[in-house]
Amino acid sequence: MTFDWTQGSLAEGLRRYEAGEFFAAHEAWESLWLESQEPEKTFLQGLIQVTAAFHHLQRNNSLGTTRLLQGSLRRLEPYPACFGGISVILLCNDIRELQALNSDEPALGLAPPRIRPYCL
Repeated sequence: MTFDWTQGSLAEGLRRYEAGEFFAAHEAWESLWLESQEPEKTFLQGLIQVTAAFHHLQRNNSLGTTRLLQGSLRRLEPYPACFGGISVILLCNDIRELQALNSDEPALGLAPPRIRPYCL
């Protein structure tokens, strides 16, 4: 599978993610995930879990957010620093930083992990 973040479902999902429309981003990427094969399938699942985590955060479900971020990190960490045109290392580092925050503090103002399709 070739990842092209400038058009189609990948671009739509990324645009929605960056706009804070996490459920819509999840939906855009899910159609690709359902059709993909490994190793792209697990990679897309990790990205989808990040979007779902922040959808849960918007709904004040901190436990769901935490579990989804843990799952996404578990899926994304095995990939190289750059995979599918995404900086996996940047994304994983952002997820780890979020996990290190105190879960008792209000989390609605948190910035989502950076999904950057610029690594070549």
